[in-house]
Formats: sequence, structure tokens, C-alpha cells
Amino acid sequence: MLKLSIIKHNIFRVTNMKKNVFLFFLNLAAILVLFLIFSPEYTLVNLIDIVFYFGFLYLVVFLFLYIVKGKFFDGLVYSFRKFNHVMFKKGDYLEGWKEKPLPSEGVKPGFYSAVKFQSLALLSLLMILLAVYYL
Repeated sequence: MLKLSIIKHNIFRVTNMKKNVFLFFLNLAAILVLFLIFSPEYTLVNLIDIVFYFGFLYLVVFLFLYIVKGKFFDGLVYSFRKFNHVMFKKGDYLEGWKEKPLPSEGVKPGFYSAVKFQSLALLSLLMILLAVYYL
């Protein structure tokens, strides 16, 4: 039974990695298309700029998800719900505000790991391109 769960876990990890690699190549294709369409001249600096925009966007989303996943906003949201319930009693006798999911419960692990992988991969690509440019 244990071997079967280990095999299922490894298969899930492989398919997850394939999705991440596919998404990375999809991002590279989008970067290349935007580079070819919007660059006034085809230089390495313009390519570095576009890779930076993509990598920075993924980094901002990853850091936001990291903060939400770390339950930073849970206390604040819970307090606002409780305050709203006390100050504006709406006749809710079931107190539904206690059962509502907190923001950290809404972060999907698969989406979080995909955004993390994309941000690290694109920023690594950016560092490689910068090293080529400056060397």
C-alpha cells in the first residue's frame, strides 16, 4: 500500500513538472512574439527588458501568494468579519462569518508551485541573459 502511494506521488510530481516546463516554454514563446512585434530594434537589451517584465510579474504574484499562504491576512479578515457581525447585526443566527474560508485557505498548492517555478525560471533566464550581456 505504501509503495502504491509513493508511485502515485512521484507520477503526480512528474506530470506537475511537465506542466511547469510546458508553461515555461509557453512563456518563452510569448516573450519571443512580444520581442519580435514591439521591439524597435532587435537587441539583447530589448530581449532582457521583456524577460524582466514577465519575470517581475510572476515574482509579484508569487510574493503575494506567499504572504497570503503564510496567513498574514487571516487575522485581519477574521477581525473585520467579526466587527461587521457585531456592529451590523443582520439577524444571522447561524453566524456564517465563522465558517467562511480565510484567504490562506484559498491558495491552491498547484497554482502556488507553478507560479513559484515560473518566477524562478524566468528570473534565472534573466540572470543568464544579463551575464551574457555584461561579459
